[in-house]
Amino acid sequence: IQRLSGIATETNKYQKAIGNYKARITDTRKTTPNFRLFEKYAVATGGARPHRFNLSDCVMIKDNHIQFAGSITNAVNEIRKHLSHAHKIEVECDTIEQVKEAVQVKADIIMLDNMPCELMKQCVDLIGDKALIEASGNVTLETIGEIAKTGVDVISSSAIVAKAKTLDIGLD
Repeated sequence: IQRLSGIATETNKYQKAIGNYKARITDTRKTTPNFRLFEKYAVATGGARPHRFNLSDCVMIKDNHIQFAGSITNAVNEIRKHLSHAHKIEVECDTIEQVKEAVQVKADIIMLDNMPCELMKQCVDLIGDKALIEASGNVTLETIGEIAKTGVDVISSSAIVAKAKTLDIGLD
């Protein structure tokens, strides 16, 4: 209970730091072994939306997948051949060129990974409503407001779980 209360409290701090912007904080799959279910519950209790529970919930195409496939387009098209209609495809992008390609191939979710806020804003303007926009990487309580200001839909961070302090709860 102390650990989960700490996660819920930390999550709530991050969500409140977003202010009135539309973005929502979400966790990542980086959880304590055998405690994922409980930690995701604590994240939801703190006011966030849980990200993928496991690898089968959503396809996430990362840089190593792109390199293996030869391009974002190749990776997305190959995945679509085998993917259920019920699953979304998320593409992790580091550059505006990758974002343009992800938009063109109609990725469902575009993750802006470790981008400075100025570049993130350009990408948000480019994507518009063509995909859900997620920001990730180097998210702290000090940076989350500026990230939210760019117009992203979701901000993912492992810090709300990994850096949460265990609360000291006494029953006396």
